[in-house]
Amino acid sequence: MSDPLVIYGATGYSGRLVTTAAIELGLRPILCGRNEAKLAAMAQPLGLAYRVAGLEEARQLDAALRDVDVVLNAAGPFSHTSPPIVEACLRLGSHYLDLTGEIPVIEALVRHDAAARSARVMIMPAVGFDVVPSDCLAGHVAKRLPGAVSLVFGLTGLVSATPGSAKTLVEHAGYGVKVRRGGVITSVVPGAASRSFDFGAGPQRSMHISWGDVASAYYTTGIPDIDVYYEATPALQAMLLASRYAGWILRTPASQALLKACMELLPEGPTDEQRAASQMVIVAEARDRRGCCVSSRLRTPEAYTFTGRTAAAVARNVLRGDLEIGFQTPGRVYGADFVLTFAEVSREDLD
Repeated sequence: MSDPLVIYGATGYSGRLVTTAAIELGLRPILCGRNEAKLAAMAQPLGLAYRVAGLEEARQLDAALRDVDVVLNAAGPFSHTSPPIVEACLRLGSHYLDLTGEIPVIEALVRHDAAARSARVMIMPAVGFDVVPSDCLAGHVAKRLPGAVSLVFGLTGLVSATPGSAKTLVEHAGYGVKVRRGGVITSVVPGAASRSFDFGAGPQRSMHISWGDVASAYYTTGIPDIDVYYEATPALQAMLLASRYAGWILRTPASQALLKACMELLPEGPTDEQRAASQMVIVAEARDRRGCCVSSRLRTPEAYTFTGRTAAAVARNVLRGDLEIGFQTPGRVYGADFVLTFAEVSREDLD
């Protein structure tokens, strides 16, 4: 018998990892997406039910999501998939989860808070690697330094991106890097700022990036200034320089179409061996108006592997009634130590 959980985009790279993790937790999700042949090929060996639905026709989508308690959207880019699915959830009274790391998507979902409360549903985006571990770490350092006004993250460890994730990056190519200042999201010049973080092997130069925590961590902690950096790999430096000096070209429809077509040629995602051999490291630093500073470091399994585990765990929590109505973030609802309930995760305070 199926659980009242639908995984939309189940046949994609991340969707398959979420489905596998959900089954390991004892769940029996209903698989959903556009392609019936792919859904049947995935669902039948697993003994799972599936439903076919595109996103263009509201009536068809409602039929696929009817009588479902939780919808977990694993289909990116979420700038395209989130609006119709969340609207369906609000109509049907289903809780909405997704794997987005897109700042505009998270901010758009914040604006559905009143509608979600009226419908008695929870909207919780970003229940994958972006942003569960970093959101929990944000809550941890905020608890260590009450009154913090600045929150800075450093990340390293990504192996490679799926074509879907790469397309999301392409959509933001040519624009400024997003940061939060005084509670408001704004942009800074790509490649203009760098600093060092100790990911465990000494200081590593890192550069400003747009990352989901710029949106979500504010709602978890209330800290008004937020920045995210990533280790300054050659690929990142090249991408930031291209955005800085050729941004107007990258933003044109022709360039966007060409870049997205190129992304289709990428490998589906990291191999099982690559994921097993990789580890993510996140450093979070909070600072108050007096200049007092605390920092902590978190280690997790590889990002896509951990996305499957965290998303499935959040879905299970919601199915059990462990939720809060309205727009929510993982760290706010489940607490700073939620991330420590997963295997191969460790946290240490650096100061």
